[in-house]
Amino acid sequence: MRLTASSKGTYYFDDVSLFNDKPPIVHIRYSRLIDGIHEKPITLDIDTGTTLKFHPFIAPDDSYLIFDSKRENGNADIYISFRQKDGSWGTAINLGDKINTELSDVYGSVTSDGKYFFFTRTLSNGKKNTMWVDAGFIEALRPH
Repeated sequence: MRLTASSKGTYYFDDVSLFNDKPPIVHIRYSRLIDGIHEKPITLDIDTGTTLKFHPFIAPDDSYLIFDSKRENGNADIYISFRQKDGSWGTAINLGDKINTELSDVYGSVTSDGKYFFFTRTLSNGKKNTMWVDAGFIEALRPH
């Protein structure tokens, strides 16, 4: 559904697994560029309490990953995970009520200059609005 790439050429994308009569499972996967060839995709394990993780956006420097995940009520919230010093990904952080609402908030991304955060909100009437805010909140969420 969405492919994003870091400046190192690593691809991040969502992948849907369908199983006969069971609900779909959506994973975020990545594929690093090694010696000019992309490796076989690897499933990324970031805990959000759900198996449905969608629409990844990787920071150009690979320092954070933004994605959305469905809640129990069927709507979605946007999360961020920061890369740890050991290269692993930290626990997902819900972007909170400055971004997420009781409605579905999805497709988070940051402009190439790092100044603005854009996302899509689905209104109660089904229409979608593109929203944007100053991206400065990202650094405030980064664990120190």
